[in-house]
Formats: sequence, C-alpha cells, structure tokens
Amino acid sequence: MMRTYSFLTVLLWSCMFHAIHMRPSQKRTTKHLRSERVTGLSENDGETLHRTKRGWMWNQFFLLEEYTGPDTQYVGKLHTDQDKGDGNLKYILTGDGAGSLFIIDENTGDIHAAKKLDREEKSLYVLRAKAIDRKTGRQVEPESEFIIKIHDINDNEPKFTKDMYTASIPEMSGVGTSVIQVTATDADDANYGNSAKVVYSILQGQPYFSVDPETGLIKTALPDMSRENREQYQVVIQAKDMGGQMGGLSGTTTVNITLTDVNDNPPRFPQSTYQFSSPESAPPGTPLGRIKANDPDVGENAEIEYSISNGDGSDMFDIVTDKDTQEGIITVKKHLDFENKMLYTLRVEATNTHPDPRFLQLGPFKDTAFVKISVEDIDEPPVFSRPWYLIEVDEDAKEGSIIGQVVAQDPDITKNAIKYSVDRHTDLDRIFNIYSGNGSLFISKPLDREETPWHNITVIASEINNPKQSSQIPVFIRILDINDHAPEFAKYYETFVCENAKAGQLIQTVSAVDKDEPPRGHRFFFELVPEFAVHPNFSVVDNKDNTAGIMTRRNGYSRSKMSTYLLPVIIFDNDYPIQSSTGTLTIRVCACDSRGNMQSCNAEALLLPAGLSTGALVAILLCIVILLVLVVLFTALKRQRKKEPLIISKDDVRDNIVTYNDEGGGEEDTQAFDIGTLRNPEAREESKMRRDVIPETIFQIRRTAPLWENIDVQDFIHRRNCPVFLNKGNCVLCNT
Repeated sequence: MMRTYSFLTVLLWSCMFHAIHMRPSQKRTTKHLRSERVTGLSENDGETLHRTKRGWMWNQFFLLEEYTGPDTQYVGKLHTDQDKGDGNLKYILTGDGAGSLFIIDENTGDIHAAKKLDREEKSLYVLRAKAIDRKTGRQVEPESEFIIKIHDINDNEPKFTKDMYTASIPEMSGVGTSVIQVTATDADDANYGNSAKVVYSILQGQPYFSVDPETGLIKTALPDMSRENREQYQVVIQAKDMGGQMGGLSGTTTVNITLTDVNDNPPRFPQSTYQFSSPESAPPGTPLGRIKANDPDVGENAEIEYSISNGDGSDMFDIVTDKDTQEGIITVKKHLDFENKMLYTLRVEATNTHPDPRFLQLGPFKDTAFVKISVEDIDEPPVFSRPWYLIEVDEDAKEGSIIGQVVAQDPDITKNAIKYSVDRHTDLDRIFNIYSGNGSLFISKPLDREETPWHNITVIASEINNPKQSSQIPVFIRILDINDHAPEFAKYYETFVCENAKAGQLIQTVSAVDKDEPPRGHRFFFELVPEFAVHPNFSVVDNKDNTAGIMTRRNGYSRSKMSTYLLPVIIFDNDYPIQSSTGTLTIRVCACDSRGNMQSCNAEALLLPAGLSTGALVAILLCIVILLVLVVLFTALKRQRKKEPLIISKDDVRDNIVTYNDEGGGEEDTQAFDIGTLRNPEAREESKMRRDVIPETIFQIRRTAPLWENIDVQDFIHRRNCPVFLNKGNCVLCNT
C-alpha cells in the first residue's frame, strides 16, 4: 500500500504520468532469487524502456518545492527482494543531502524530506543506496545510484534588471519614437508551465507613453510633446508572469523620462522700446544699459546674438552680447557731443545663433526692439584743433622768436576764455615759452641741433573761470640743421710708408665726418694746405666719395734722414656757409719686405739686420755683453797705468804729440790718411785702419758720429777743437 500511496502522491503533485518498468534483480544468494522492479522514466519521457536485472526495489522519486505540510514530506521507499522482513537487513543512504535533507528508515527503507526544498537553489539531488546484513555486515546488494528531482511551482515574481531607469528623448518627437527598453526576469522554470512567461504593461505614464507587452520597449504615445510645457515624466512599468493571467506574480519598475530641448522657440523682447541716457563726456566703451530677449529654450538653443540693424546712432553706439546672461550691452562707440546732437534712436535685433532647420516654418527666429539714448550736457574741458602739433625751427633762431601756435576752444555753449601754459615737467631747461592769451610758442634759450635734435613738450589749455577744466596736447619741435660745424677726420690716422716705396703708391685712405646733417647729404673735399700744395713727398687724391687717398710722390724714403712725416690735410664741405678744418696725418717710415709688408719702424732697428731669428738675436746679445766686459777690463787697465808716474823730472815735460817722421808721398801717397774721410764722415769705413802705420792699441772704441750734410774740413776741425798740421800731404792731429 505504501508504494501505491507514494506513486499516487507524486502523480497528483506533478500532474504528469510516469511510466514504470521492471528491472530483474541480479544473483545475490545461493538460492538465485530473481525478481523484477519497475522504475519510473526520467524527466525525458521519450527514452526507450529497457529492463535490468536487479535485486533492488524502489520507486523513482519526485518532490515539489516549498512543501509546507505539518509532517515531513514522504519521498519514497527502497526495497530489495533479499529482504525477508525479519529485520536482518539494514538500509544505508549516502550522497547529496543524505542525513540532513533526506532521512531513511534503515529497517524499512522509507525516505523522507526533513526540510523545505527550493528548486531555484537546487533542482535535483543524486544519492546512493545499499543494503547490508546486520549480522555479517556484508552487502547483500551492490551500491546503486538514484535521483530525486524537485518540481517547480510559481513561487518567484518577475524582477527587473534595474530598480529605476533613466531615459531622455527630444521634445516634439513623433508618435512611436523609441525611448528605452526595460527587461524583467523570472527565476521559475521556463520549461515547466507559464511560471516564467512575463508580460509587460504600463501602470503610470499614459497617455504620453506606451510599452510593448512582449519586449518591454517604451515608446511615445502623443505627438509634439513640448519641454517648455513639461520636462519630466515618471512612468511605472509592470512585469507579470503566468502570461499575464490572473493569479500570476508581478514586479514593477520606475522609468524617469526627460524631454531634451530643441530650438523650437524664437527670442522675444518683453518690450518694444528701451530708453537710456549718457553724459557727453562718456569715453568710448562705456556701458549705458542692458536689454534682453527671452528665449524659453536652454543651452545653445537659447544663445542670442545682438546687433544694431538701423538707426541714426549706429555709428555712435555699439551693442555686445554677454555670453553668460544672454543680454545685450549698449556701449558708447564714439565721443558724444551734446551741442551737436542730443538724442539718438537705435533699432536692435536679437537672433538665435543655432536655429534648427526642422522648425524654421514656425517663423523667423529673431526679434527687434528700439533703443532711445539721450545725451546729457556737462562742462567740458577745452578742445585743441589738432590731436598733436609738429613745429620746425632753425637751430640759429634768435631768442624770443615765435616758432608756432596752438589753438584750443571751449566746446560748451558758454565759450569760456582759455589760457595756455607749458608743462615744465616736459621742458625742464625752460627753452620754450608760450603766450598765455593766444598760444604762441617762442624760444627762451639758444638751440643746438647737434645736442638735442628734437624737443617734445606738452601745452596745457585751461578755462579761466574753471581751471580744473583743462586739457593738454603734445607738441613736437624739430630743430632744423644749419651748417655750423666743420668736417673732420673720422678718426686719428697714423700710417706708414715703406723705405722702398715707389712713386704713386697708395699708403692710406682717409674719410671724414660732420656733425651737421645737410638735406642733400654730406659731400667732402680733401686737399693739402696751401703751404704744402706741392709736397715733395706725398700728395692727396680726392676719390669723390667723401674719401681721399694719400699717395707717394717719390721713390724711396730713409728713416735715417726722416723717420716721421706730418701731413696736414684740409677738409671742406659743400653746404652754406662752407666749413672746413685741417687734419694732420702721421706717416712713419718703416722697413718693409719686397711685398710691402711692414717689418720694423723703430730707429734702433737700423743697427740690426732684418729678419733675424731668435737664436741670432741671442748670439748678438751675448757678443754685446762680451764687448762690454772687455771695455770694462780695458778701462780698469788704463786707470792702473795712470797711477804710474809718467814724468820723472820737469825736464821731461813735453807735449803729448805723436810725430810721424816719415816723409809724405804727396798726392800719390794713398796709403796714408784719407782726407776724404774729413770731408764726408758718413762715408768712412769704421773698421778700416791705416795701412802704413801699425796702430798702438788693439781695441778701437766705436763711436757713433752725428750725420751732417755738406760739412767741410775746417768746420769738422773746428767742431773737434783740435789743431791740424799739414806737411807735404802728411796729417798730424792732436791726441788730446
């Protein structure tokens, strides 16, 4: 009866028929007892029936989830044909939930569920069963595996993937425009009945929106919804299982839908006319007031550009757009004059900067308004006739001379009297002054263009009745040049000429400068001073380009005769009156090589051969030192001789005269003293000695005699202050 009860219970709960099949038991004892047990089909009812020999006997087990009965839920019964009912066999259950979820009666094999089961947590359990002999502990049947399946009931409501959805759609969208898709899932078994079949419906948000019952896609249901009328919508969507039938479980979610803005509204001025006022002294750029056109759109769709489209003040005023407030700011563009015009009218236009082509048919996306501006009169300072003055004056202008005039007047109707003055901060030396009554400028001190070619002063004009009302103007005074400076050499020139120079050779190019600035440019002329117009050594050649070349006039120059030449050159300009100056060019005579390269210009270099190496110079210096030592030794020996008595008695006193007792040979005697030496000392050979007389001393002290030109013998003897005795061609000189 228990087997039948279990089978009927499962049949009622699952509303399904489960076919059973018999499985013959295997040989377990020496009696070879055989029996067949029918088991139910698995959840795949289409499997082919088959028979298996088995000694076990039990039903296939099914349970419904969420059992709430007072007793434990009966699952089924295990039985083997080895069980004689005498209590010798013991049934043991192992596997998923054995001992905790599933409990077996070890004597009878009845299985019960100890707890409530949830299919969504676990849909089937795999268990193993065996039967053992209590006395021997031996298994009478091998361990066998079976499954307990949990059947679903509709115990889960649909749940949306989000608790709240957010979506947006442009305003003025057409009917059927997709907004957002919502999705709900059901944890129940979708393969078993309609427990997991979900249907969507809208609970809140009609008639503006609709939802597709199968897909959950939300769409617009009304045309031309305006954001300006309503921006936010809250839609409640329901998802219900069991195909939406009565008794099904349901869940809801909220969708917040925002209408985004499009440019479907033109700007509009709240009034047609605006009035502002401005003092005539307002400088350009001064703001006078703000106007604003209203646009119910937002963001870039509400951006407005203001402009002045017409009016008699379009050139006097301007309007700019404040990007933060979308207001138009009226500003002064030019200086206003109450006496000239007191009232201006402007036509101002406000235009959307980002119109939407889809809504252009709604009308022009701009609006116009009129702005009237009145000018207020104020006491203004004097106004000069020019923004600045330029005055030119010659630098030789006399003190007290009027050089120019500035003019200012009071722009007000009263035409107050004006006085003029010079801002002394701009004329610290008080070179200029002004007549306060008529604005005439005159000179107070002499001018010098070379010192200050420009003077920038400021003249102030003030109302006599109200000195606070004053204005000032810059006056630029240019000093014009007159030819009052002579040209001069551009620098100090010092050049050289080679001893081996040829006539007509260029040795230096000179140029000149002049502090004056003639309008046609400088033009200088060069020539020698009149005293040197025909100079025997050098000449000046004017190059016609404000330079001149210094040329040689003869072949060869001698440092021994003239080591330095001073060449005076006159420089003229071509302006009126003509100015001139004399510059002196220093020319040194130098030793040069064959290519004209200077080697030495010092006079003492004459004693040294040109082009000596360092070793040669050192050798020469050593020789000089040796000679000096010899001279010192010779001097010491001479002093030693002077200490010896030369005169023993007074009778031995005689003149210290060197006498040559040889008879002269007359004019044919060329071996004696050469009289040409007396006539031309420069031509004498210093190392040449008399060939007919043996000299008394070995060392000759070399003396450098001055060079003279055209000196006769008598003059030479006179310079020596020594008597000369000539006897038949023989010459005797005193030795003292």
